[in-house]
Parts: sequence; structure tokens; C-alpha cells
Amino acid sequence: MAAIPRLPEGFVWGAATSAFQIEGAATEDGRGRSIWDTFTATPGKVRDGHTAATACDHYHRYEADVALLQRLGVDAYRFSIAWPRIQPDGTGPANEPGLAFYDRLVDALLAAGIAPMPTLFHWDLPQALEDRGGWLDRDTAHRFAEYTAIVAARLADRVPHWITLNEPFEHMALGYALGQHAPGHTYLLDALPAAHHQLLAHGLATAALRAAGAPHVMLTNSYTPAIPYSGSAADTEAARAYDTLHRRVFTDPVLLGTYPDLGSFGLDGALPFIKDGDLAAINQPLDGLGVNYYNPTRVTAPEPGQTPLPFELAEFEHVNTTDFGWPVIPSGLTQTLLDLTADYGDALPPLWVTENGCSYGTGPDADGRIRDQARIDYLEAHVKAVAAAVDQGADVRGYLVWSLLDNFEWAEGYHQRFGLVHVDFETQERTPKDSFDRYAALIRDQRR
Repeated sequence: MAAIPRLPEGFVWGAATSAFQIEGAATEDGRGRSIWDTFTATPGKVRDGHTAATACDHYHRYEADVALLQRLGVDAYRFSIAWPRIQPDGTGPANEPGLAFYDRLVDALLAAGIAPMPTLFHWDLPQALEDRGGWLDRDTAHRFAEYTAIVAARLADRVPHWITLNEPFEHMALGYALGQHAPGHTYLLDALPAAHHQLLAHGLATAALRAAGAPHVMLTNSYTPAIPYSGSAADTEAARAYDTLHRRVFTDPVLLGTYPDLGSFGLDGALPFIKDGDLAAINQPLDGLGVNYYNPTRVTAPEPGQTPLPFELAEFEHVNTTDFGWPVIPSGLTQTLLDLTADYGDALPPLWVTENGCSYGTGPDADGRIRDQARIDYLEAHVKAVAAAVDQGADVRGYLVWSLLDNFEWAEGYHQRFGLVHVDFETQERTPKDSFDRYAALIRDQRR
């Protein structure tokens, strides 16, 4: 067992999931249709036509999953609340059975000594709101604030940690710009209003959470160091442009109250979808900033006329990859945490690694054991990367593995397995992997 440097006292260890990826029960107890229900029902959108209608059946098996979390020994569990369970059409009064489910989940976690950390939006927008424009319509931000107020009124007295949005860059880029995720639009740079309206939703939701007495509010972004393909000036500028779009567009307004210069994207001057007061609403004080990290991004200058964007993505060479094809580069997590610390200074709240994990398809061997050594190596290396960042001055308060369970991995369906726990999607049998036991041992060691 590799030695892991000790993180500061009080450091929070956890695991994460999201509602659409694990809950199932897609049509039960008044749940409305989400954009992902529509997307998965569209032929050709999800690999092999997989849907999340059942997923991990967590809606019915949450007590067993909480028992797994307790056995794992985590301090916190990050899950998401399905907006369509609370407001089936994205507006109006609460759907009581939906609220009651999260009531039960929160109480079960607290009884197990685990802090609930709900995310209010993890990509499952009610389809009725998408029909009215989705995140391209600024009214969706106000509807999100109303939904947040409903949930907070029910749960804020018992929930210590709240996250407003998960990865707004990915939701904009994959869902509205490139069409690879729900709702499947291909608007390229015309998707930028979806960025702003998500950030406005975050700000309005933060105010609603504060009004309800929520003690700890965060936003979770994905972060990835932009690495130039070469030392050329063109590649360096391309990497800077990528970093502006991926990181600064989704961080500067929140922490600094301003957008970065988007001149390299041909966008000069004020953006028409930003209204008076928006930036003040977005720039709310936060108690933490969630960091989802999987790998760095290698960036090169585009060939003339090949893309309307000022960059292209390139592959890393001579590095190990996960089953998803993502490069395994733990030092990128250290760099991410230190870059945020250096670039935002006093404006930066404490950092939380709210997702970090890997897809490996290792299944049960002849005796039923799942020897996923590659995942163990990945997790150990990335926890060490967090420790290295802390040692160099980053204020990091927690680390949450993605994911507790093998689950529905968006457009990949059930082909990518990120879980510490293997799920047989035919029988719903849960089998903790060797990585589950290793992570549990790591947590125990850190508490000694």
C-alpha cells in the first residue's frame, strides 16, 4: 500500500454521483421529463441506445447505497437533486413525492454520520423549460432560483453543504455548442448565452440559499490546464484562448464580477445578453469552489479556415489512458489547484475537489473479486497530487471520488465504469471493487 501524505486535520473525504445517472424511476411519483430523457430516446444519440430509465435503481435502493457509503467511511456524499422530480415542468408548486425522496435520503445520510452535499443542477433540465428556450432563455435562471428556494425551504435545516451547478462549461459546450449531450444543439459560439444564464442562475440560487439559512454554498466547475502543443507563439495563444473559454468565462464573473476579454473569439465590447445588475448578482460571496478534474487539455493553433474557434485540441503522446481514452496526468490536478490559487488570490474561496475519477471496465474474476488495480493507482496518484498542491499553498478542504457506483455515463450509456462499486445492470447487484477497500483504508489512515 503506497504511502499517502497526510492532508490537514478536518479534511473531508467523500464520493459523488448524480441523479440522472443513478436514480432510475424515470416516470415514478410525478417525476417530469428531462432533456436527457428526450435525448436518450432519440436514435443515435446514446451509444447502443442505452437509457437511464432504470440506471442503478438508486431511487428504490438508496438505503443500501447509503450503507455502502457508511462502510466506505466517507465524511460527505455529493449527490444531485433532479429538478424534474421537484417541479415536473420546471415551474409551479413542488411535487411532494419528489421532495419526500430527498428528505428520506438526507435523513438516511445524517443517520449514517455522512454530510449531505446536494448539487441542485447536474444537467437534467426539465424538458418543458427547454421547449421555451432552455438555458438560452434568461427566464430559466429565474425559474432555477424558484426551484432552489423550494428545495432549500425543505432541506436547508439539515444540509451543511450546497452546490448550485455542476460543470456549466460542459453543459454549454457539449449540450448547446457541439450537440454531443442533451439538448443536442450545435450553436458553437452562439451558445454563449447558455453560459451567462447558468451563471446568473448560480447567483440567484446562491441568494435563495442564503435566505433559507444554507451555511455553505459552492459552485462546481470543471478545470483542466490548457497545455500548448508546442512552444510556438501560435500554440501558446491557442492555449490561452482555450483557457479563457473553459476556465475564465465560468470563474471570473463568479469571483471577480467581470468577464474576461473575448476578443480572440471575435467578440469585442459588451455582450448583448448581459443585462444591468447581472454581474453583481453572479458575484456572490462563496464558501467554496468545487473543482472537477480528470485530465489536462493539449491545445494547438488551428489551420486557417478549419474551425471558427481560435484553437484545436490535440492528443497527448506517450501517456497512459483510461478506458475513456482520457490521459492519466495527476500533476495536472496539482497545477489546476495552484493556478487557481495564484490567479485569483484573495478572491478565491477554499477549494474542494468535487469530482476526480477514472473509467476502467474491470469486472469480477472467477471468484467474484474485482481487482481494479489501475483505479487504485489512479486514485492514489491524484490524492498525492492534492497533497502536493496543499504543501505548496493551495487551500483545499476536501476530495470526493467520482463515482460511488458504476452508472449511466451520458452519451456513452453503460460502456464506461467509473465506480468504486461494480453494478450488474441486469440484476442491480452491487459488488465493491478492490479500489473501494483501498479508498476506505486511505480514509482510515488519514484519520489516525
